[in-house]
Amino acid sequence: MAAALLVSLPFAFSQDTTKVSVKPYGFIRNYYTLDTRRTYTVTGGEFNLLPYDEAWNEDHSEDLNAVPTGQLQALTSRFGLNVTGPKLWKWNSSAKLEADFGGFGTNNHELRLRLAYLKLRTPKSEFIIGQDWHPMSGDIMPEVLGMAAGAPFRPHSRTPQVRSTIYWNSFGYTAAVLWQLQYMNNGPKSASDPTSIASIEFAHNALWPEAFLGLNFKQGPWYLQAGLDAQIIKPRTHAVDGNGMTHKVDETVKSFTPTLYAQYVEGRWSVKFRTVLAQNTSHLTQLVGYAVTDVNPDGSWNYSPMQATVSYLDIAYGKKYRCNLFLGYMQSLGAGENLWLDPATGGYHIYMKGGENFTHLNSVYRIAPSISYNIKAFNIGLEYELTGACYGDIATTGAIIDNANLHTVMNHRLCALVKYNF
Repeated sequence: MAAALLVSLPFAFSQDTTKVSVKPYGFIRNYYTLDTRRTYTVTGGEFNLLPYDEAWNEDHSEDLNAVPTGQLQALTSRFGLNVTGPKLWKWNSSAKLEADFGGFGTNNHELRLRLAYLKLRTPKSEFIIGQDWHPMSGDIMPEVLGMAAGAPFRPHSRTPQVRSTIYWNSFGYTAAVLWQLQYMNNGPKSASDPTSIASIEFAHNALWPEAFLGLNFKQGPWYLQAGLDAQIIKPRTHAVDGNGMTHKVDETVKSFTPTLYAQYVEGRWSVKFRTVLAQNTSHLTQLVGYAVTDVNPDGSWNYSPMQATVSYLDIAYGKKYRCNLFLGYMQSLGAGENLWLDPATGGYHIYMKGGENFTHLNSVYRIAPSISYNIKAFNIGLEYELTGACYGDIATTGAIIDNANLHTVMNHRLCALVKYNF
């Protein structure tokens, strides 16, 4: 009922409710990818994040993850509708609905909602309610050809939100409250099973939505933003104490993630840079989570967010023939305090994207040059992507120890793209 009322407002107050136009758009996109080793991917293997660590056999003669793979897919072909409606007072009304066939993997080709929002806009202000890009993701993306669009170095999430942006001359702000849906934090599987899983329950249990505030500057070819993202999640609602009794618990993880973004777009040149001091940003497709630091007598846990610096630089030039260079780097910083060592398992409880596979991850880098040919409705491109992941021994603070076990594994990915736009 409430959603229907919000959608009907622009038409109820407009002088002419018949002036509504709907314009379809989309593309057919085919990717061919070739990888030199097993990598952590989502969306049928196209959304490539980083290579898995070495997995040696019994006599240490073979790395079982050093297995090349190749595939051709069209799962991310897209269809959308741009809706332009009548005015509501001084506001121009519009809406967007967008989907693709990404689903959740190669065996699940269901239609996937990407964007679904209504927008009210004036020349200096904008109000959005619905599912849109996270303000730290935005629709201002690096021009890589790979579907991951710069992740895990670029924050990547589309999520339900209420967002406003207002400008005074060149200065303005963006403020948003956000709720999780498709992109989620990780946490314990249950009160008694500490296995790391991804679920929207951890954010929903906390009641408070995620919040973002950014200060913006736009002038000529320049766009700058300094922002802060704040989040509270509740990993568990009950726990078992030492006597085997189950109790309700009030466990929360608070995280604060500042970010800086700079963009220069002029003529055939485009330069984009973002850096993030990330805390518990699994829901932004980044490899930064949180950990248990202590266990209380009632069985409840104390937590601390893990931290990392995550940055990317993207440089593009051209029009018909367009060249692009993407550089990304992530450095884990640990939790800043000692983690709780589980006497039953002899390990730490760390919750992050990818779970136990990446708790000993120290850093990740990516170098990805590409070239594309763009004519009329066609795009054809070729991209080489080198991603290196450095693994090692984890210290009591969650940081990685600089010792002889520190080592880097690399994946070489070749991506070929053929795309037809309509």
